[in-house]
Amino acid sequence: MTAFFDYPKSAAFGRVVPKSKIYEHSGANTALKDLFVREVDQIVWRFKLAPETINLDATKSVTEIQVFGVSMKTGKLDEDVLRAIDRAIPFPLFFELTYGGKRMAAAAFKRPSEADSSKWVVSEYFATDWTSEDAPRAPLPVVLNLGALYDGMLGALLSDQAGRNLNAAALGFGEAQQAAFMHAVAAPAVPIGERVALLAAIRAKTVEIGRIKTRLKHERQFNKRVAINAELREAKLELERLTGGDRPAGRNA
Repeated sequence: MTAFFDYPKSAAFGRVVPKSKIYEHSGANTALKDLFVREVDQIVWRFKLAPETINLDATKSVTEIQVFGVSMKTGKLDEDVLRAIDRAIPFPLFFELTYGGKRMAAAAFKRPSEADSSKWVVSEYFATDWTSEDAPRAPLPVVLNLGALYDGMLGALLSDQAGRNLNAAALGFGEAQQAAFMHAVAAPAVPIGERVALLAAIRAKTVEIGRIKTRLKHERQFNKRVAINAELREAKLELERLTGGDRPAGRNA
């Protein structure tokens, strides 16, 4: 499954977005502006996926989907840059980053806040690997409305991210556990918000395990090593639970 899509010509927008507009609408401070200057060459509003451009009905949470191209000055882009653009644009966004003849897709799950519909809740970001700019693209998912389209687009990105993050040797997963993990992240019957939360929880728990292992490696006192080993076993059990498809508790915002 690829997260690079062949967007219809009817949805082409092709408008350069001045960095100053992002600064203005995101409340950028000096440090963030410096990031844009160092890392971003140009921002282009490439496609507008809306009822009038692709003949799909809007939903309450997804009235349009915007596709932004970000050409980079270096091979690294700070997540704060993407988050600033997301803050500035009041629609779900899908990014295509380009540098040195290669491209990368990236996006966060973005939804209206349940507490205040004028505000947006933005998850952590998910991304593909770098690939050639002329690599094949996939057709957009065949769906009935823009909400389902957004779920399908983001679901493809989640599956790509999950597949790359799944390191069986490092995490100690067998084939069955790997299959359960991929099914939990990719299952289209599960709401996209729950899949995003699951992958984020797996990411966080994997990082936590790495930190515990580092502490254990450097600890010399026996009683402290016993306590750290118990902590490590508990964290591994929690990771097994998550990768088996158990969903983390959600939180409204």
